[in-house]
Amino acid sequence: MPEISRFFGIIIAIYYNEHNPPHFHARFGDFEAQFRIDNGVILAGELPRRALNLVETWRLQHEAELLADWYLAAARKPLRKIEPLE
Repeated sequence: MPEISRFFGIIIAIYYNEHNPPHFHARFGDFEAQFRIDNGVILAGELPRRALNLVETWRLQHEAELLADWYLAAARKPLRKIEPLE
């Protein structure tokens, strides 16, 4: 899993060869969800409410970096790490 960030037990990843719309994956324990980068809509899966709120706060802070990593993944280039939520 191409991990780009980790905070409070949440792992954020963007996979290579993914489908549109641009999105990322968030894993927390046994839960996983896919989030659109541009608006935070959950495309699939679920997270507990606290983890969901943390992921949304982080997404808002790093939307441009997430989109840049999405395009790097599409080009099969190494992804850049993104600062965790503190």
